[in-house]
Formats: sequence, C-alpha cells, structure tokens
Amino acid sequence: MSDVAGRGHRVAPARVEARGWGWRHASRRAWALDAVDLIIEPGERVLLLGASGAGKSTFLHAVAGVLGGAEEGESRGDLLIDGAPPEAARGRSGLVLQDPDSQVILSRVGDDVAFGCENLGVPREEIWPRVREALDAVALDVALDRPTKALSGGQKQRLALAGALAMRPGLVLLDEPTANLDPDGVAEVRAAVGRAVAESGATLIVVEHRVEVWLPLVDRVIVLGPEGVIADGTPGHVLGERGARLAAAGVWVPGIPPATPPAPARPPGEVLLRARDLAVARVRGVAVASGLDLDVHAGAALAITGPNGAGKSTLALTLAGLLAPAAGEVRASESLDAGAGEVPLRWRSRDLLTRIGTVFQEPEHQLLRTTVQDELEVGPRALGRSEDVIAARTDELLERLRLAHLARANPYTLSGGEKRRLTVAAALATSPRLLVLDEPTFGQDARTWSELVALLAALRDEGTAILTVTHDAAVVAALHARRFVLGAQAAPAEREDAS
Repeated sequence: MSDVAGRGHRVAPARVEARGWGWRHASRRAWALDAVDLIIEPGERVLLLGASGAGKSTFLHAVAGVLGGAEEGESRGDLLIDGAPPEAARGRSGLVLQDPDSQVILSRVGDDVAFGCENLGVPREEIWPRVREALDAVALDVALDRPTKALSGGQKQRLALAGALAMRPGLVLLDEPTANLDPDGVAEVRAAVGRAVAESGATLIVVEHRVEVWLPLVDRVIVLGPEGVIADGTPGHVLGERGARLAAAGVWVPGIPPATPPAPARPPGEVLLRARDLAVARVRGVAVASGLDLDVHAGAALAITGPNGAGKSTLALTLAGLLAPAAGEVRASESLDAGAGEVPLRWRSRDLLTRIGTVFQEPEHQLLRTTVQDELEVGPRALGRSEDVIAARTDELLERLRLAHLARANPYTLSGGEKRRLTVAAALATSPRLLVLDEPTFGQDARTWSELVALLAALRDEGTAILTVTHDAAVVAALHARRFVLGAQAAPAEREDAS
C-alpha cells in the first residue's frame, strides 16, 4: 500500500492540553465530561478508553473543534491545541467520526477524499496524488467516480479515514475507526494508520473498544471516567496493574472477557421466514448477492457474516421486509403472519411492528423524537396501546438497557453506544417475533456488551428469532448462533453452520 503521508512529507505534530476542562450539552443537566486534566505531547500515540457514555467521543469532537458554540452547550476550563483553542487550529487535526455516514460529503469517492484538501487550499496538482495514496493506504479499491451512496458501511469508514489522512494533519483523531470492518479490514486500517503516523510524525488519539488491535501501535493509554482522567500511563501499567478494576467499570481489557449467557436449553423452533433463490439489491437492477437460501427459526439466533461490501446489511433489510427482493422470494410463516398459511413478505410498515423489529447499522437513521422516553413510545403509540401499558414497557426497557438516567435527554446527544442501546430498546418496545439487528454491539463497553448479549439471549430463549449482521465473532459465539456467510470466499459448507 502507498504511504499516505508521502515520503519526505513530515508534519509538525500537535500538542494537546486540557486544564480542568468540561463540556455539557445544551439539553442536559449532567456534564458529559468534567475536570479533565491532561497533556499529550507532540508525536505521542494515545489510546483513549472509558465506559460507554464516559465522554470519549465528546473529547475528540472538542479537540477537533467541532463541538459547536454556545447554542450547542457550554464548556469550562481550557482545552488547547498548540496553545490555541481548537477552533483556531484549522487544518491541524483530521477526525474520523464514529458514524462514517455523517462524514460523507460528496457524491463520488474521489471528490469526497479531496474535499478536506480543497478546503485547506492544497494546490490542485498535489490533491489528486494525495487522494490516490490515501485510498491505497486504507485499501479502498474502488474507482474515483464510484458513487459514495453505493459503498457499504465499512467502506464508508475507510473513505472517511482516507479523507482525514489526505489532509496530512498534525493530529489524527479516530473514533472507533474499525468498528464496522471485517477482520482483514481491521488489520489493513490499523496498518495504514501506523504507517501514516510513522511517516508523518503526527500525534495520534484513537478511541476504540478493540483494545488489543491498537496496543502494538500506541505508547500511552488514558482512561476517562466520571471524575475526569481515572488512569493514565503505559499500556502495561494501565491495563496490567489496574486491569481488573477497569474491567469491572466496563473498560475492555485484554484477557478479561465479559460474562456470556448459557447455551439455549431448547432446539430451534418453527421457521418464521424462508428465503429461496433470493437476490438482494440497494439499487434497482444491481444485485449485491444472489442465489441465497436460508431459514430463520423462532427461538434461535442467525448471524450473517462476511466481508465488507458482500451485501450483509442489504440482505438483513430484505429479510426485515424493508427492501423488496431483487429476485426470488421471502415467505413468512402462518405464525409470523397470523394469517392463513405461508405468504410472501409484503407488509406495510405498521404491520411490521409486532412481527419484525429492525435495528439499523447507523442509529441516527431511525431516531424520530426529541427525548429518549418519547423515542421508546413511538411503536406502542402507533399500536394504540394504553398509557399504563406504554409506561410499564418503556420503563422496563430503560432500566434493562441502562438508559433510565437519560430518559429526558435528546437522543442525538447520546454517545454512540447509548444510541445503539436506544434503537435496540425502541425495536423491542412492540415485542416483535423477529428482531433484525445490524452490528448490535457497536460502541458498547464490556459491561453493556454483556448485558445486551444477555438480553438478546433471553429473548431467544423466550421464542423470539434473532437475526444479526455482525463482524463481532464473540457475539456469534455468545448467542450460539448459526452463521450464514456471504462473500465469494465462503466455502459452501460455511453458508449455514452451527456455531
């Protein structure tokens, strides 16, 4: 792969300093972060850890200067990049957000990667070599004129990283950059980041729950908590000497796996959905996968796995009744349809509420209301449930998914992991027979990961069918899920197997 920094093109690495710094969102009483004191010297490589909701993403956004002004919230203390406020350090940092969709600006891949360089006034003759080098570095092997809307979630994540690296920043900020990538993609992106910071000398701050992926690259670990910085030092010191305490607080610590539920006590139940010779497509006439045969059973988990771009999310949306098959068919059982006999899957959105609940890969795509509580009430209200029933159901879900303290918060101010739990809770609010989840454990700390997996296992044991798209092998194992592998490299025996 090419060197994205460009050989001989070193940058001045940035220095980050926080002195009693804190931030509170405009709609919240509690501070997202407070009393943060730290100094990150030029050229350091830092892994930033903390439980879900600890403020890791907020800190990165603040350092990048994109938190917004007084209308977005309030800050106290000082946060400085090279001695100046982040807003004044234009071009010094390159940020890759937790949600790659929110960083796609232009309609073609090449133009999108070039966007940041153009804003910085990089000479035109220098921009396109940088674009190609950045795309090579992140292993996004697509044409420069490929529509960005045609990329998978994982490909969009690589696109966002390429756009950030092409600017040759002195400070690289990565917010879970490998969360939606397949294993090969994880290794490629980690290697690309390592190469870029080694050649450029840039300072690196990465937020990631896959701690073991980044340990070979970083020289320092900082852990955020309610009282600011709760641990700071070398990886060996922080994760070794304080590992047990951090794991109990929800931090992912290598060698200390989270608790997992027991195996199901009963075999899979009846077939709720049956797909035969199915082809799936996002764009009409352009199938991303075809010839698919699979069954979805009540009381069992099915995991759709495979490389980025194989069509996993498209298949999940088709099985959920949200996309029409490009060819073949999906049929629902009499039990799922509550009608007569097996029928094609052709329901209105309201008809899906008690049948199939869907959790999208990007939580923001299904947020509808201005408070967490109201978000959970959307489905039950559409079904005409009574106020007592709605209150009981939403209160239960808020407690089970650790969202009760956020009931009146605006969903868009939640962390990525909290948004994910909210969308899972919203899908469960109408008690569907089948739950379709796209990367359900994205953004979760070890404690909330364990609790979410336990909740899905309990639903499975109660007879709900669980269908999940995931790159998280631990989820497949914990749910004792059958795997359905998409992608040309999958051998026939791998298409459906017992975990």
